[in-house]
Amino acid sequence: MPSLVTTALPAGSLGAQDQPHLRVRPGLALRPWRDDDAGVVRVAFDCPAIQRWHVRRLDSDDEARAWTAQWAGHWHEETSASWAIVDADDRPLGQVGLRGVLLAEGSAHLSYWLLPGARGRGIASEALGALTRWSFTDAGLHRLALEHSTANPASCRVAMRAGFPAEGVARGSVRHSDGWHDMHLHARLATDSVSPR
Repeated sequence: MPSLVTTALPAGSLGAQDQPHLRVRPGLALRPWRDDDAGVVRVAFDCPAIQRWHVRRLDSDDEARAWTAQWAGHWHEETSASWAIVDADDRPLGQVGLRGVLLAEGSAHLSYWLLPGARGRGIASEALGALTRWSFTDAGLHRLALEHSTANPASCRVAMRAGFPAEGVARGSVRHSDGWHDMHLHARLATDSVSPR
């Protein structure tokens, strides 16, 4: 059955090129994950806050290496992508990424986490801002969304600082270890004039 709507982006829009390195500001950048980042990823997923909001943990170094290795395949499959947020010495401070990429709709969901020592300095909002600019201007996406538990006000502040206005609440839509959580939805369109603060 033919579609009456053309796809927003053709296959190959992402995967036909190498995953880019993105400059956030002097001393802060986004780059693809490498095998030697696995130790930092293991430390990150030992953090109770990351486990709480991302509902995952890693139980071995092998799992951490598998986590870093998976992203190259996801990039070429054009289903998701992840970048290490790195400092001036190329040390990972956290993660920012695209999940649930739908080229036909020109949309994706954003995810992020930071190591405890990197929190409270605006790094997450800056990284989201850089990924958002690239997603709209270079990748050609139309809509980016970000969800967080309504019990996570810090994530709400990050989204708002990154220029993602609130759209509403999806009641009881994500299950965490302590039960079902209402999720606060934020989104931006490529056509929005909202700019990060």
